[in-house]
Amino acid sequence: MKELDVILERFAREGLIRASPAERQAFERLLGLPDPLLAGYFLGEERPADPELRSLAERIRDLCHSSPVC
Repeated sequence: MKELDVILERFAREGLIRASPAERQAFERLLGLPDPLLAGYFLGEERPADPELRSLAERIRDLCHSSPVC
């Protein structure tokens, strides 16, 4: 999905700079998930059950919602 590419690319450019090693590992895990699941996390109302993934997904969603680019 193009929307996911934009969201994830933006986080990679702006968010990974400040990410902890654990957040970087969580980001790698997120990238391995199927697009429909990621769309639910970033564009819908779904939340990951895993606390690390949930926290990271919320950071990514907040970053996206703070800009008209996403």
